[in-house]
Amino acid sequence: MMEAYKRFELLMNQQIVRTPIALASMAGIVDAAYVLERAGHIGAAFLGGFSIDEETILASHDLAEAGRKEFFFSDPIEGIRSEVEKLKGSDVVTGINLRGKKPESFAGLADTLGDIAVYEVDAHCRQQPMIKAGAGEHLLSHHHDLCDIVRGLKSMDVCVSVKIRAGLTDERALARALWKAGADILHIDLMDHGYQKIRQIRNSCPLQIIANNSMHSYDRVMEQFSHGADMVSLARRADLHTLKGLDAAIQRYTDEVGWYNAPKQLCRGGDLRALTFCCMPVKECPLIPALKGIGLEKAHYVDLKKSATANTPLSGGSHTCFGSLAWCCKTSSPCMFRDMTLQNLGISKFEYMQLKRRLSEKIMEEIFSEVPANVTC
Repeated sequence: MMEAYKRFELLMNQQIVRTPIALASMAGIVDAAYVLERAGHIGAAFLGGFSIDEETILASHDLAEAGRKEFFFSDPIEGIRSEVEKLKGSDVVTGINLRGKKPESFAGLADTLGDIAVYEVDAHCRQQPMIKAGAGEHLLSHHHDLCDIVRGLKSMDVCVSVKIRAGLTDERALARALWKAGADILHIDLMDHGYQKIRQIRNSCPLQIIANNSMHSYDRVMEQFSHGADMVSLARRADLHTLKGLDAAIQRYTDEVGWYNAPKQLCRGGDLRALTFCCMPVKECPLIPALKGIGLEKAHYVDLKKSATANTPLSGGSHTCFGSLAWCCKTSSPCMFRDMTLQNLGISKFEYMQLKRRLSEKIMEEIFSEVPANVTC
């Protein structure tokens, strides 16, 4: 697993994620046996969805009577515990997708089970019985209730994910509210929306982002990575052939480039992480409105990059355009000055991209050092 960490540097719930591919929950389908069949090519899995209170359990029975698959346990708490236990030793980071109405239902479950998995709040299910029960998509139009659920879970000191469906609310405002409430992960079903939604959310909060829906092609996966996703998840197309191909392709790219979800450059539509590749703010370009949008003064931006790269290999490069590698672009963009400097300093392009990732992390920590006071649920 340490090899996986060195490759992706990806953690979830303080556990190493072997590969940035997850299984999304599908009620009545994604149980421990389903996950174990695919364990060799995934890094995380969300079991369920599981209905956990009276209202949602009754809704599950309505769905089952209509022909949909559902999970039913004589004792829901012990049933969930049993499924999680079956994944111990599998190296798959486990999550449990939960459908409930009341904050106390979630908090009570977490209080009983403890830190055995990532607790994922289902604000995603669009089936009418579940919406009428006050769960699923209902929570996307009742943000205060959703934030109360997150706060209830965080009071139990567990890792919290929220599964949402794009296009039904202002995702940027919701992301910031969930950040303030204490959520750790946003799991986003993009529906028919593109990478723009991922970029908007990445530019709004520092939470871990999982992109979901139609992530069965390498090009679509890399598109999400290059606009801010930390992971992708698959549901209906999570067959072994697809998972194996994606896992291998992502590993090959990472081993060649050095940063598996490196952003596109800002001038090519990248998210805020791309500030690591931007030059000095000396001309009108997408950098200027980006800095204004986050309230970062030009001088602060310059000082931030200088201080973050001081005493690192990125501080070298007197023959580059702005006197150091701190201002140099992504390795996918041709630049003989950058490449000559790297060669002279004995730095490979792979190592350069890893250094740029470190710089990006420091920039993002500064941008999202605290939740703005005016964020409300």
